[in-house]
Amino acid sequence: MSELIKLYEDHVDHKKLKHIVDILRDGGLIIYPTDTVYGMGCDITNKSALEKLARIKGVRLDKADFSFICEDLSNLSDHVSQIETQTFKILKRNLPGPYTFILPGSNSLPSVFRKKKTVGIRVPDNQIALALVKKLGNPIVSTSIKDDDEVLEYTTDPSLIFEKWKHQVDVVIDGGFGGNEASTVIDLTSGEPVLIREGKGGVLV
Repeated sequence: MSELIKLYEDHVDHKKLKHIVDILRDGGLIIYPTDTVYGMGCDITNKSALEKLARIKGVRLDKADFSFICEDLSNLSDHVSQIETQTFKILKRNLPGPYTFILPGSNSLPSVFRKKKTVGIRVPDNQIALALVKKLGNPIVSTSIKDDDEVLEYTTDPSLIFEKWKHQVDVVIDGGFGGNEASTVIDLTSGEPVLIREGKGGVLV
């Protein structure tokens, strides 16, 4: 049975946090707040959860353009091949923030992602999302629940999100009303920033 769990950004309840992380480790799917739209995600190390996430999105896992939600940039080398100093400076200046940065994938990625030449890295400016990843100890593989065709209330109101998704995910975290503007996507694989999708993030600094 799916759970709707209330968490507050300014004081994350560690007992609830541990419960949610235990569910992630057991292969559960969660919907959680970010600094943009609500995201749906799972533990990057759990293949069955990754396959379930791909099925829900209607894509093949090895072809899916999921983002990796990271706590910070400290373990970036686990997921990204060597990046230039200039690229790292761009990341450091703009994260945490409402950006997804496309970077070259590393050979040390989980086996299901080995064929991917690039990965999307997110460090959202949201204390609930960051606390989840920190407690889990590795990234959450994530996709937004935003509907690109129309702005719907169920993507911003946690109680409506729960009603829509409660039969497909294990936990919906109520972190307050979310936004309906997705992250700005920037490709940094060539060294120079290339705008792929304009979203909440503004001009790079």
